[in-house]
Amino acid sequence: MPDPIWFWQRIVSPHMAGLAAALAEAGEDVTYVAEQPMSADRAGQGWSAPELGAATLRLAPDRAAIEALVAAAPAASRHICQGFRGNGLVGVAQEALARRGLRQWVVMETVEEKGRLSAWLKRLEYDRLVRRRGDRLAGVLATGHATPEWLVRRGVPPERVFPFAYFLPDIDAPQAAPAAGGEGGLRFLFVGQFIERKRLDLLIEALGGIAAAGDGAAAGHFTLRIAGSGPLEGALRAQAERLLPGRFEWLGKLSQQDVHGVMATSDCLVLPSRHDGWGAVISEALMAGTPVICSDRCGAAGVVRLSGRGGVFRAGDAADLARRLGRAIAAGPATPAQRAALARWARCLGARAGADYLTGILEHRTDEAGETRPRPPWQPPAPGPRG
Repeated sequence: MPDPIWFWQRIVSPHMAGLAAALAEAGEDVTYVAEQPMSADRAGQGWSAPELGAATLRLAPDRAAIEALVAAAPAASRHICQGFRGNGLVGVAQEALARRGLRQWVVMETVEEKGRLSAWLKRLEYDRLVRRRGDRLAGVLATGHATPEWLVRRGVPPERVFPFAYFLPDIDAPQAAPAAGGEGGLRFLFVGQFIERKRLDLLIEALGGIAAAGDGAAAGHFTLRIAGSGPLEGALRAQAERLLPGRFEWLGKLSQQDVHGVMATSDCLVLPSRHDGWGAVISEALMAGTPVICSDRCGAAGVVRLSGRGGVFRAGDAADLARRLGRAIAAGPATPAQRAALARWARCLGARAGADYLTGILEHRTDEAGETRPRPPWQPPAPGPRG
């Protein structure tokens, strides 16, 4: 029987639950510990606690419950903990795990650095945390294309840093890539909260500029489908009415299942965020065969580049975003065959691929010189020696 794997999270997160379930399905002994099934904030965004399959759920709402679970964990167990800081009772678990000398990994996303002073202070804080906790960590699962290098600069040994992703429940192939495109032209899609960080206003501005140009292929037919909710809805609706009259469709807040359906019948997802640790909607879109355009401040930007479709623009740069959008409009919708090929490639972001990769990481010996590191499933294999 393999050594047990324990997840320590604040909630039963859709970003981790599929991975835990896939590990359990593969025969691993998996325990998922959370403070609560779902937070009120996430529930308000339409999230619900996902299924964990054969993994065992343990709720630990206070310090005593956390410490009791750590005390009961098998000596050979391996522990994956949410973040270095701001992680609630997970921090209590990390200290208790360290006292017992149990193996632990940290999984964390790209840290937002907004402004020079804020960035400097955050770097100092993580420098301190790495010095304090580094020796107790078997490794860090670094989610986001810029996160591994950032962590190495904070002092985490490179051999203990492993690129990571949001690995979401796999989509069955027959549902993965329905044909898109339509008489209204290219159908762009935004899914997310209506908050400043998501920069839906930038997307509306960029598309508005294309529409106002009024000539050329880039000014051809397109529509923008908008799904979500949030405090900026009134202002964003007014902006869309002003800049994109007759070219947008307001979908409101959708269930996760409805979001999947809208993604599968859209031609391009756009995530223009000022910052996103990963951007789960990017993984969802690619797995549905839908190309993605995102900012370079989205953690999944590296995956978008490797997908071969869509593209990445400079965060906050409306002109650069407009160029990307214009190219997509001029190229037209992907064919059903191209969408199916993209969905097949995007299986590298599915929970089964993630489970295989995580198992390789947990079994990897960083102290063994010359041992081959597990390769992230979205990265192409290194070229072999030339004959």
